[in-house]
Amino acid sequence: MPAAKRTSAAAPVSVRPLAEPDLDRADEIFRIAFGTFLGAPEPESFFGTADYVRTRWAADPHAAFAATVEGEVVGSNFAADWGSVGFFGPLTVRPDLWDRGIGRLLMEPVMTCFDTWENRHLGLFTFSHSPKHLELYRRYGFWPRFLTAVMKKQVPVTAAVPGRVLYGELTAAERSEALRLGRALAEAVYEGLSLEREITATQAHGLGDTVLLEGADSGLDGLAVCHCGAGTEAGEDVCFVKFGAVRPGPGAADRFDRLLSACEQLAGDKGLGQLDAGVNLARQDAYRLMVDRGFRTWLQGVTMHRPNEPGYSHPDAYVIDDWR
Repeated sequence: MPAAKRTSAAAPVSVRPLAEPDLDRADEIFRIAFGTFLGAPEPESFFGTADYVRTRWAADPHAAFAATVEGEVVGSNFAADWGSVGFFGPLTVRPDLWDRGIGRLLMEPVMTCFDTWENRHLGLFTFSHSPKHLELYRRYGFWPRFLTAVMKKQVPVTAAVPGRVLYGELTAAERSEALRLGRALAEAVYEGLSLEREITATQAHGLGDTVLLEGADSGLDGLAVCHCGAGTEAGEDVCFVKFGAVRPGPGAADRFDRLLSACEQLAGDKGLGQLDAGVNLARQDAYRLMVDRGFRTWLQGVTMHRPNEPGYSHPDAYVIDDWR
């Protein structure tokens, strides 16, 4: 009998940490759940060669959780710590067990993570057209704000960007300094924001690299954490900017334009044909600049925030992310 039919719909549900032997099953459920919800003809192959389950587990195994029925994994959820900012997902449940409250059970340990980390601003990305999703997360204090566009463009032939440095090419001492400068940049974008976990996990697990833009004052003008290719959150032939930001203030638009060029250069250097990047539409200037550069939306959802405040999603913020 297929794995998806072995468990009883009446059996009790337990939640525990997601372990490495669970990853194949959790990944299968993740794909089937999203593919089924969105009506894909072959849901088991949804997302193709992109990998969200193994990458997020590897980044922080202590913040990954499994729901089980009769000992079998039937769902999972992941939390991420960006300093003062925390977000979660993907939260997925086996489709034949939807509407049994398993999503609520998988929220509990994630909310405990946020309490432990003392994140000040929490968020998630979900389907804007789904009342069920919006109501589930509203129960935990999250409120839907602006749409978020996940955008893509074909990678052009790009000239070398002045001042572009890759974290992966730095010495150990230089990486320590780069992380310090990255903290200062993130702090300028939003108090307490830190991308150190993403930068170091991307490097440690061979997921891609982090683009650094040197500034004239010995600081950073910008940074972008990028996943590259199959087996990452990008997928085959894609460079995905998981987070990108530039130093706010006068000249931010020019710095953002330069950061996008630097990401295109990274994608080209790695032989990747597509660049993906998400932007909240409250960051209207960043969105307009991306459209002007040829980015087009291929996926759209809504970010939900707790508390109901903009965080770093406001018109003056030149920030790339989508909290998927």
